[in-house]
Amino acid sequence: MKYILIALLSINLYASIKTDMLELYKNKKYKEVCREGFDNFQTYKKDEQYVSIYAFGCLNADYIDRLTVPIAALKYSKEARANATYFSVILMQKKMLYHALADGYNINNLKLPSTDYILSKVFDMYVKLKKHNKKFYIFKDKDNKKLMYKLYILKDGQRVPKMVIEEYIDSKLIKQHTYW
Repeated sequence: MKYILIALLSINLYASIKTDMLELYKNKKYKEVCREGFDNFQTYKKDEQYVSIYAFGCLNADYIDRLTVPIAALKYSKEARANATYFSVILMQKKMLYHALADGYNINNLKLPSTDYILSKVFDMYVKLKKHNKKFYIFKDKDNKKLMYKLYILKDGQRVPKMVIEEYIDSKLIKQHTYW
């Protein structure tokens, strides 16, 4: 009887954590989703729905480097592998774009898959440019003419410079994404 009660409490707690994470995600509290996913990953690493919620939370919180663990865990189903591929593309684009901006590495000839994520859009536009010697780059969104992106490296005295993508609508800053 004691073991049944413990098992039921565990199932209830698990359902509660997953439900809480989904609710946080729906409310656009992506940092909290990412933190909860990280904190409970070892317990639920075989649940691909849980891992996917965790990964999408990290992605939307701009914690791109935290995708490495979910990418490795998402392997048991077709949907999970598709999610892992999606996250892998974005992680690779982030690393390559950062390398290009921070170190002057030429990525003009790269042909990578693309996604609908902002980093992917900016990566694709950057790769199409002929010259890459500016301090910042301005790109217009091909689908929404009011939307514009500004890309640059920020050296704010920290040991590692940051890559910044700013989103503007009608010249008004709406969101800033910072990566390193």
